[in-house]
Amino acid sequence: MAQRLADLAILQSNCGQPKKVIHDAKRCIIDWFAASLPGAVSHEARALENGLADGLGVGKAWTLSGKRAPARLAALINGTASHAVEFDDIFAPAIYHPGSPTIAAALATAQALNKTGLDLIVSVIAGYEVSTRIGQAMGREHYKYWHNTGTVGTFGAAAAVGLLFDLDRLRIAHALSTAATFAAGLQQAFRDDAQIKPLHAGHAADSGYLAVACSAGGIRAPEKMIEGECGFGNAMSRDVDWDAALGDPDSFNISRITIKNHGCCGHIFAALDGLLFLQEKYGFSADQVASIEIGGYSATCNVTGNYAIDTPAAARFSLPFILASGLVFGSIRLDATSPARLRDPRVLALMPQISVRLDPEVDALFPQQRAAKVMVRLKDGNLHNHFQPHRIGDPELPLDDAQLNAKFMELAGYVLPKPDAEALLDRLWTLETSSDLDFTHGFRLNR
Repeated sequence: MAQRLADLAILQSNCGQPKKVIHDAKRCIIDWFAASLPGAVSHEARALENGLADGLGVGKAWTLSGKRAPARLAALINGTASHAVEFDDIFAPAIYHPGSPTIAAALATAQALNKTGLDLIVSVIAGYEVSTRIGQAMGREHYKYWHNTGTVGTFGAAAAVGLLFDLDRLRIAHALSTAATFAAGLQQAFRDDAQIKPLHAGHAADSGYLAVACSAGGIRAPEKMIEGECGFGNAMSRDVDWDAALGDPDSFNISRITIKNHGCCGHIFAALDGLLFLQEKYGFSADQVASIEIGGYSATCNVTGNYAIDTPAAARFSLPFILASGLVFGSIRLDATSPARLRDPRVLALMPQISVRLDPEVDALFPQQRAAKVMVRLKDGNLHNHFQPHRIGDPELPLDDAQLNAKFMELAGYVLPKPDAEALLDRLWTLETSSDLDFTHGFRLNR
């Protein structure tokens, strides 16, 4: 299986991607920077930089906070930053955030090896393709206990970095097999306080790089680390159909990515989109609401059906808080988990009136489709129902380029002066013409 996946990575890198695929890859890279720049000043990213300070100041890659670093360390820190504020992209069928580990590892490697912007784009396309197919094959059984961004993301990083290292087919296969034994990330990390959840993305970026370094250095891995009796698929899932996972080698999953429109767990999105739709349609305010009932899928209930908002990280995974806050303030952006919002009396008063239950019809659609049923009962007795079939930002309801630009400017503007953010955005839209990646480092973050 590792060799077949290596073939896929090489095919994706050599096929002369259509202009649309290049464009879609640039969208993902722009979105990665949008999510990662504010994440670079998060507690998690700064804690890593403090804890690993003796490794900084040398190397050819850069952290997003402007510190020199060896490629592996930059991948770890930037991968963690990219997942910290919960604005990173999603490939829904794999229940997976591909950009955080894949782009973090690819960017650090490309900087260290003096690669071009097109080299970076091509490696990212292949990393997305290999990892999303693995994640889709692993299915819901894998997601019961494992966090796919930490596990599956290791393969995305390894595939992208392996191409940038110019490894041949066999060495990429060894790297992917080694990645299988490095893959980790337990869901308990976000069933309680979620401070360590962003580390899953950083660890995947780091481990993917390490797997490639091992292979480049001459370390061999068993052939069946992915599909073997005690391999990745059997150990972490069941009844995995690897043949189906490979499918059409000429398709590009990077063109079917969800770009987040809210700063919280993606399992809340459909409910939030549906609630805001009803509010706009019927014009009710939060203080007119008697109760809100959400019919969701399993992950909506299990991951977000809690009322704990002791920290900003925990609040991003509380459906009652996010819906109440969204109804009161109209959106969930970077300030949604600020101290003022966490203590807002209107939000706190509404939270107990919000409930979520498993809806069999909605659950049957997961993970291919992320939907929600929303029922709002007003204090005057009126009842409003809505079925939200997809999330805004999903391929079925995509953000266009202008909306992506607005997201980038909003989030990058949190830490960069507006002229710097605009200049970076312009460079990213022409990334395939860049002869180097010097413009992606040395940011002077203003927070």
